[in-house]
Amino acid sequence: MAKTLKLGLGKTRNTLKKRLSRWLGWSGKLDDDFWDDWEEALIEVDLGVETTIELLDTVRDGIGSKKEATPAIVKERLGKELVSILGSNAGSLPKKSKDRGNPIVIMVVGVNGTGKTTTIAKLAKKLSADGSRVMLAACDTFRAAAIEQLEIWGERLEAEVISQQYGGDPAAVAFDALKAATARQCDYLIIDTAGRLHTRTTLMDELSKIVRVLRKIDPGVPDEVYLCLDATFGRNGVVQAAKFAEVLPLTGVLLTKLDGTARGGIVVSIQKELGIPVVALGVGEDASDLIEFDPAAFVGGLLGEDS
Repeated sequence: MAKTLKLGLGKTRNTLKKRLSRWLGWSGKLDDDFWDDWEEALIEVDLGVETTIELLDTVRDGIGSKKEATPAIVKERLGKELVSILGSNAGSLPKKSKDRGNPIVIMVVGVNGTGKTTTIAKLAKKLSADGSRVMLAACDTFRAAAIEQLEIWGERLEAEVISQQYGGDPAAVAFDALKAATARQCDYLIIDTAGRLHTRTTLMDELSKIVRVLRKIDPGVPDEVYLCLDATFGRNGVVQAAKFAEVLPLTGVLLTKLDGTARGGIVVSIQKELGIPVVALGVGEDASDLIEFDPAAFVGGLLGEDS
């Protein structure tokens, strides 16, 4: 996993390396230019201005005026602070329980173009790796292609897909799917949803309706509401997350296309600014390229020996 994550964070790490190249191997005084370069580099990879300033102030205060301070020590201390930030609100994928008689319900939301349906397939594969039974619900009834795409993935993964015709009621699909998943003793039910722009009130109302309908069957569901975000969106991703969090009880973020961006610091921004844990990262096109988020592994990939 560490190797895969390191590859996925390659573009972000190289951005830091280019920004900080003149300080590699530096043995002189860590002056204002040094700290300014670090600040600019971290902001460029989307850690966020406030988070970056707070982070560097903490590191700088910790080092103080020690003569032995070097760029390597700064990077080490920075890494520890990042792990602390990310670990303080770390999330994880749900685990089935033998004592539970009903399925764990995971609702996945997000705007079009984030790779939501493909990420759901990757999530289904990961959750079914231990023999768990996963059912999929095609509640994006506004795009016929979305229904077809999920059904194709269902065939590949040998997972049953509950769907209706194009234009059907998404909440009705979710209701039928939860009934079916419970009757068939499935371990997980993953619900795909429409992904129209987050500024569209009708979409938010529809998503809220799905939650209300599900709770008529089981007041405790959905167990998880994951927001699928495209890492290449950068700071716009934080704005999207905030909008969805206004109407839905978001419990985690599935961050996709991390391997396609030089702004992987968005992970830190999401957790620090919104308090929503990143639970899994998409680092490739293969169905197995969805890895559970691990703070230490992430920071190691971000500030690895290449930076």
